[in-house]
Amino acid sequence: MNGYPSVSPYIVSAGGTTINRNSSGAFTSETGWSGSGGGPSKYETKLSYQNNVAGTSSTRRSAPDLSFDANPHTGVSAYDSTQCQNSSGWLVFGGTSVSSPSLAGIVNLAGHFAINTVSELGTIYANRKNTADFRDILSGTAGSFSAKAGYDFVTGVGSDLGLSGK
Repeated sequence: MNGYPSVSPYIVSAGGTTINRNSSGAFTSETGWSGSGGGPSKYETKLSYQNNVAGTSSTRRSAPDLSFDANPHTGVSAYDSTQCQNSSGWLVFGGTSVSSPSLAGIVNLAGHFAINTVSELGTIYANRKNTADFRDILSGTAGSFSAKAGYDFVTGVGSDLGLSGK
């Protein structure tokens, strides 16, 4: 799925990943999540921040830009004392309802603010190959798209590695 608002050239588009852990709970790998949405926009043209980025559409805005854990099975735990979807207590949530605000929080906490979203996107794409900033996700599929080295329509430039910022 590559609809609004994710394909707007004036927002940072979040994709989804799955975090894999060993029996002790330690991180082992991260893969593209099957529920992640992405692809070239049918209507929005490509802006300069995606020029010369292999894997993006030649003429259209490509989404997502970067990713965060969005799989409801590996996502964020939250305690709810009231009924939510016939459950209460500790629940795990996912989707872009988790990945979008999580990525916004990382950028905010890192304190690396761009003057506008297009500048932020320019910074993301300019630093996409910096392994201290992003983990390139190399496996996983969503719809007809597969994660691969470099930019892809499942995870964008990859998963943000936290407070080192861009």
